[in-house]
Amino acid sequence: MTRPRGQEVELVRRLEALGHEVTHCPLTSIEPLGDDPVDVDDYDWVVLTSANGARELRRRLRGTPRRVAAIGRATGEAWGPVDLVPAVSTQEGLLAQLPRPAGRVLLAAAESARRLLVDALDADFVPLYRTRELEPPKFPEGDIVLLASSSAARAYARTGAATPAISIGPETTTAARTAGIAIVGEAETHDLEGLLAAVRRQAG
Repeated sequence: MTRPRGQEVELVRRLEALGHEVTHCPLTSIEPLGDDPVDVDDYDWVVLTSANGARELRRRLRGTPRRVAAIGRATGEAWGPVDLVPAVSTQEGLLAQLPRPAGRVLLAAAESARRLLVDALDADFVPLYRTRELEPPKFPEGDIVLLASSSAARAYARTGAATPAISIGPETTTAARTAGIAIVGEAETHDLEGLLAAVRRQAG
């Protein structure tokens, strides 16, 4: 398990309930980028592309969003009730299902987030947090590594470990394979349930 410290608890619990022995070795950490209020009153849509972004915007929120789109179920749950969760949990999937004209749009996300939605919708962008890639002194042995972000994939590659991995989604898979990591499974839904299902498939 490579998720940031404090964000692994539920997945570890569920994996252990399935009979797996789980070691947590965080490969990323989340660093908020300030405390200034983020005013959303003038936006027709606020778009959230991660659970971390949802929590950070909630913490710094000023005003009430007219409508909120979340890239996936876990992101929506981190925020609360949302107006749109696309069938495909990617920026492309969200873009395809966002009603047009979208009006004025705010993308609230990680500093390094892809800008597909910004470019396609002429949206405003507010960076809420930074993902730090960590370098553990020794990566633990195991049969499978779970990678829940492209940042974790890059950090894992730098450890030099050769354990195959299961990825949370296509962007993470691409980053992992580019870095030379063997991907043996990918979550069909890009959330905790998807990772659990991918582990079950791999375990047979």
